Amino acid sequence: MNGRADFQESNAEVPRPIPHIGADYIPTEEERRVFAECNDESFWFRSVPLAATSMLITQGLISKGILSSHPKYGSIPKLIFACIMGYFAGKLSYVKTCQEKFRNLENSPLGEALRSGQARRSSPSGHYSQKSKYDSNLSGHSSFVTSPAADNIEKEMLPHYEPIPFSASMNESTPTGITDHVAQGRNFS
Repeated sequence: MNGRADFQESNAEVPRPIPHIGADYIPTEEERRVFAECNDESFWFRSVPLAATSMLITQGLISKGILSSHPKYGSIPKLIFACIMGYFAGKLSYVKTCQEKFRNLENSPLGEALRSGQARRSSPSGHYSQKSKYDSNLSGHSSFVTSPAADNIEKEMLPHYEPIPFSASMNESTPTGITDHVAQGRNFS
C-alpha cells in the first residue's frame, strides 16, 4: 500500500473526457443546421406566440384600467416591454428542447459534451463527482478522504457566519419603548 486511499469498483465505467467547447470552438455543419433550426423554431413556435399573448393581455389590462397608460406615449411603452419579455421568455423556454436536439446528434463534440455533462450530474453520489467546498449542504460526506489539516485550511479559507435567529419582536406592530412625551422640569422655549 502506498498510503493513498485508492479504490475502484469492478463494474464502474470510467467517464469519457468532456471535449473542450470554448469561445474558439467551430461548430460542425450538422451543429450549424441544428442551431438554425432551434433559432427558427424558438422564434416562430415560442417567442412570437408569447410576445403576442403578453401584448394582448397588457392591452386588455390597460383598457380595463388595471394598468395605467403613459400620459404622453399611451400604451406603447408597456406594450413594447410586454413584447420584449414575451420574446425572451419564448427563447428561454426552448433551451431544453434545443439541448435535447444536440444530445441526439451522433458525431458532435457539442452533443458529446452535453451527454457527458448530463451523465456526470445523474451519476450516483460519490462515484465520479467531487463536492465543491462551497456547497451549501455541509452535512453530506465527500467520497474523497482528506486529512484534518486540510479540513482546517478549508475552514480558515471560507468565511464563517453565525446564524441569526429570527425574531418578530421588532416589527411595526410591536412597541419599541420609545415614547413621544415631553421632558418635565425644563422649558426650552
